[in-house]
Amino acid sequence: MRAKDQLGLDGEAAATVHLERAGMRIVDRRWRCAHGELDIVAVDGQTFVFVEVKTRRGLAYGHPFEAITPTKVRRLRMLAWLWLEATGQRGPVRMDAVGIIAPREGTWRVEHLRGIS
Repeated sequence: MRAKDQLGLDGEAAATVHLERAGMRIVDRRWRCAHGELDIVAVDGQTFVFVEVKTRRGLAYGHPFEAITPTKVRRLRMLAWLWLEATGQRGPVRMDAVGIIAPREGTWRVEHLRGIS
């Protein structure tokens, strides 16, 4: 596995811990279909939360949230709809982002943006 791939997996694991500590229940991770992948699907109260996770080693290439473009948000919405349809779930939905800055040494910084769309 490439180091970049492992960083992404580690970032998703850290985001999962963060979301669970925030009181959310994780219902799916790395869900894939022909149109793409959802990083994390969680439930916050009665709301399904579709979470995009971006992990970076530092800020040399910008903040992780800068990678979440309007096009990416539209794709996240489409994937959320496909997940709901595939699983038969219904309910209110929200799109969130978790940005993680993970230096090789030191403490990881986790930031959570609720309602990115």
